[in-house]
Amino acid sequence: MNFRQFDLNLLRVLSAIHRTRSVTAAGKELALSQSATSNALARLRNFFNDELFVRSPAGLQPTRLCELVAPAVQAQLRSLEGLVTGKEDFDPITSDMHWKLSLSDLGEMLFLPPLAAALRASAPHARLSNISVAAADVATALETREIDFAVGILQPRHRGVHAELLFREPYVAMTSPQWRPAVGRAGRSLSIAQLAQASLVVASPTATFHSGVEQMLARMKLADRIVLRARHFGALPDLALTTDLLAIVPEMYAKNLEQRFAFRLWQLPDAPFYDVRLVWHASTARDPAHQWMRALLHRLFARPAP
Repeated sequence: MNFRQFDLNLLRVLSAIHRTRSVTAAGKELALSQSATSNALARLRNFFNDELFVRSPAGLQPTRLCELVAPAVQAQLRSLEGLVTGKEDFDPITSDMHWKLSLSDLGEMLFLPPLAAALRASAPHARLSNISVAAADVATALETREIDFAVGILQPRHRGVHAELLFREPYVAMTSPQWRPAVGRAGRSLSIAQLAQASLVVASPTATFHSGVEQMLARMKLADRIVLRARHFGALPDLALTTDLLAIVPEMYAKNLEQRFAFRLWQLPDAPFYDVRLVWHASTARDPAHQWMRALLHRLFARPAP
């Protein structure tokens, strides 16, 4: 066998005969005459040194060698057709895709558990990695395929980067159950005067855009009430529970914690909000596997605008 001299068009004939069990039917499918199809079969038999198909009352029956070769040929032809036409099928049940997602530390806490559960149920052979990428570097990471997607407080303005708004999230205040404002009554919301008497803790992740909290406090002339700045959100629950500090956090995060701990949540005056977006590169926009993952992320996390 000299594969370099093999006519790859013959593989289409092999696949068609195996599927139809007929030289005539295969020829019609491929727009070939019966003699041309028979000649192609003869060349295939010569190359493989095997009959490939033998006649029977039920039509042509593949030999053992043919049963080994033909299904693999059909799979490769389907894959090549999908690659060329952009209509490649994606089966999450059998796919072993390694998805590379970029989430902040807060995003990892909020988004990774439900995403992992959905993948284990729908794509059990898939793998998932959260790649640390600073917000300013997300576009480059997408372009170089370092990551497939990013979800977070992102505002991409680079050519070739697509984005979809998943939801808009406000901030709230979170305290221990015993905490009460120093002035005024304790209702569901805190006033600027009450915040002016509180000691505040905020998170200032370097890789994301959570600066809106400090900008809000600066507008309210409350920046001097920040007594502690944490690098990550992970420390804020213990700080709020064990001290008199008031933590300003995203509402989604606060409600997630409220299910497990006895926090008290407070609405904020003129509360800032942030937009969480799903971001991907244009080069993967029509890829069936990426379309499937984008649909999954949208189903899991998208919420209508308030």
